[in-house]
Amino acid sequence: MKILVINEPFVRDFCRTQRWAARTRGRALRAPDWLAYAAGVLEREGFEVRLLDMVAGGQEKEDLRLLIKRERPDFVVLDSTTPSIYSDIECARIVKEGSSAKVIMVGPHISALPEETLRLAQGNIDVACIGEYDYTVRDVVKNYDNLRSVAGIAFYRQGSVTRNTIRPFIENLDELPYPAWHQLDLMKYFDGGKLYPYIDIISGRGCPNGCVFCLWPQVMHGTRYRLRSPENVVDEIEHDIKLCSKVLKGGEFFFEDDTFTVDKTRAVRICEEIMRRGLKITFSVNARADNADAELFRIMKKAGCRELLVGFESGAQAVLDKMNKHIRLAQSRTFMDSARAAGLQVHGCFVIGLPGETETSAKETIDFALSLGLTTAQFSGAVPFPGTAFFRECKDMGWLVTEDWSRWLDNGEQHGVVGYPQFSQERINYYVDLGLKKFYFRPQYIWRFALNTRSMADIYRKLRGAWNFVSYLFKE
Repeated sequence: MKILVINEPFVRDFCRTQRWAARTRGRALRAPDWLAYAAGVLEREGFEVRLLDMVAGGQEKEDLRLLIKRERPDFVVLDSTTPSIYSDIECARIVKEGSSAKVIMVGPHISALPEETLRLAQGNIDVACIGEYDYTVRDVVKNYDNLRSVAGIAFYRQGSVTRNTIRPFIENLDELPYPAWHQLDLMKYFDGGKLYPYIDIISGRGCPNGCVFCLWPQVMHGTRYRLRSPENVVDEIEHDIKLCSKVLKGGEFFFEDDTFTVDKTRAVRICEEIMRRGLKITFSVNARADNADAELFRIMKKAGCRELLVGFESGAQAVLDKMNKHIRLAQSRTFMDSARAAGLQVHGCFVIGLPGETETSAKETIDFALSLGLTTAQFSGAVPFPGTAFFRECKDMGWLVTEDWSRWLDNGEQHGVVGYPQFSQERINYYVDLGLKKFYFRPQYIWRFALNTRSMADIYRKLRGAWNFVSYLFKE
């Protein structure tokens, strides 16, 4: 039995695997890690599996058509996001036209709206896997003739949709195989904020913090943090080094957990295991501003941590409170003090356009970002993805600019899709770009950026990142 697991074509540089799927302003492209997990599970079951990233390969829908006719698969797994969903359905149709394959769709959009998406596809998608899908895809393939027995899916039959029982989240994450990175060229993935090349490590799933806008916990992985053992995590790091030794020569590992630092004891144990094995690696992690811990930061730095990625989100306390962030502005400054004392860099993430936002609060956020002493920063327009509390509020209040998913990107570019009586969509987008310009075009930032270089790979990373950013800003 042949199975193709595909990150299907859409627009150039479209990044499905980040929380806000889009062609980012920095043209970041992340490996399809969730698809790679599913491919790894299928491989372990003995199926003939190919994992293909057609976006990273610069391929188009015609390439997909030729691939399907050549490979004649039995099953095809396709990803889904809200901005790309009409194109994703078209790709499913291409699969159906060129083969007798069964089409399984996974990912956040079809997880949030399975019945709507299956009906919209009119039989071109056979099965929707809802939420965490590593084992769900496997069970669909093994039990296709008895889909009613498979938890965590909805399926389309003769014009009607059946939705099965909810699948429990995976409790023992150590039982999962490693992502099938061996099927991808890891050198194709790039993020100007990360060292090149970088490899994602997902050492835990779920997030307990309850921010109203965050997609992955609400739609895919739940609000309870489930952890892998430190030994299993570091085993994967050693495995990945053998696959891509260049990660040791200027690159890094990135812990894609929603919040690596939320469990101090476990974070320390991972760092100690890295040091116990004598691994001379560089890594960065996602963190929260209320998880400042001088001892933890010192241990992380000693183990090879370079940078903390932190969702500060806003410089206005009232906006933070409305988004259910549960942090105070003073905690963000304390966090920065602790990170600097440990010698750690910090990448700050900010969102413009969440409920309660005004032009005044947007200016406060930009000023706050400039005052923190961040190494790098990103500003994004708020996007209320289906399945989130933010989406439900925007829909109820009439703040959505459109529910035509094809209009959720501006020619593939990330931009805001909400508008408030006091703060329009156009002004949200304006302040996003203003924040980026004010942060990155400061003379002192440009000087530090040019001088603080680690290696030839770092020079490549910085030049490519700068070109991507400038090409976005001056695309018109």
